Amino acid sequence: MIQCPRGTRDFLPNEMERRRHYENILRRTAGIFGFREIATPIFEETELFTTRSGPNILNEIYSFKDKGDRDIALRPELTAPVMRMFVNGMSNEPRPLKLFYFGQCFRYERPQSGRYREFFQFGAELIGNANAETDAEAIALAASMIKSLGLLDYKIRMGHIGVLRGLLATAGIPRDGMAEVLQKLDKKLYDEARPMLEAAGADSDAIDLIFKITGTVGGKEVLDMLDLVPDEAASYLRELTEILEAMNVRNVEIDLGVVRGLDYYTGMVFEAEAPSLGAEKQICGGGSYSLSELFGGEKVFSTGFAIGFDRILLAMEKEGQTFEGRGVDAYVVPVSDDVRTDAAKIVSMLRSGGVSADIDIMRRKMAKALKHASSVNAKYAIIVGKNELAEDSVTVRDMTTGDQRTVRLNDLASMFN
Repeated sequence: MIQCPRGTRDFLPNEMERRRHYENILRRTAGIFGFREIATPIFEETELFTTRSGPNILNEIYSFKDKGDRDIALRPELTAPVMRMFVNGMSNEPRPLKLFYFGQCFRYERPQSGRYREFFQFGAELIGNANAETDAEAIALAASMIKSLGLLDYKIRMGHIGVLRGLLATAGIPRDGMAEVLQKLDKKLYDEARPMLEAAGADSDAIDLIFKITGTVGGKEVLDMLDLVPDEAASYLRELTEILEAMNVRNVEIDLGVVRGLDYYTGMVFEAEAPSLGAEKQICGGGSYSLSELFGGEKVFSTGFAIGFDRILLAMEKEGQTFEGRGVDAYVVPVSDDVRTDAAKIVSMLRSGGVSADIDIMRRKMAKALKHASSVNAKYAIIVGKNELAEDSVTVRDMTTGDQRTVRLNDLASMFN
């Protein structure tokens, strides 16, 4: 028996209905915020990803030569493709551009709970201006999306990359040496970060302050710590916090140590976590950045984020949340072979009227047909019998209560409106 490749999954009808339901919630939420959907190819030129992330990313992605000897890669994320698309076809569009997307990505890594080689991201990019309003809009959308899905226990942590970069610069760390240190600080690997800072010439007091700031998390009172960091980042975070409060986004903590581990971020960064997932608890991440110039376009400032769709669904499962499939409105059951043609006309009439309807095509006995109607979550069974048809009627059974009544054919479709 041939299995699906390791790190991928088949989605059976019930799971697919569940996933589409939550996808559409995210789409509707994005639309409420004025974002419009886009799509990019599942594979791109490998250079698109090595230009952004460096050649080491080849160890983590699916890359190959196509039949034209071109270097191609399955996309490992969606921000770079979106910015490539912007440079190719949208750079002259009026701004801001508010874009969202949903699709699968691919990474060659060890599969584990909530982490797959083929995974799905729902994300948004706001291309326009480097200001607090832009960042607030992105964070508010992410928060609204998570809330709209129904996840109960989550937190959003927001910071500014300028906080730690300013402290590192003050401590004498050169710009080209910050990326590796920031990655250590992002993961709170202080024992590994200290010798790197010392080697760069930072003294003990400066290092202790950097570690203290990195570990500072809380509410508005955390802003008092910003008196110790460069004014630009400090004032920006204060302004951003005020706008988020005005937008009624309340579940955001300020975390001065959020770095996101990627050196293309230029300002605000944020992450969302679901504690139910344990150590691998991140469900969303993003920030403000500038990438278009890497792909041949002008420099523009953007803010974006991606939600790990698989991980947020897993978090909802761990909270005990269940999804009830919709089922069909009507399941048509012919009582005998001589009314099957009439039953086919009835199911066609219902469908033409916009009613979701199915029909027994397995020629079951009525008891088994009704049992099947229950198994597919049909709301009503439409029982087609010869005697009822003689009076232009059918028997309608409520599959929840078991109540039955006779309904005239001319009135059948209207009972579902």
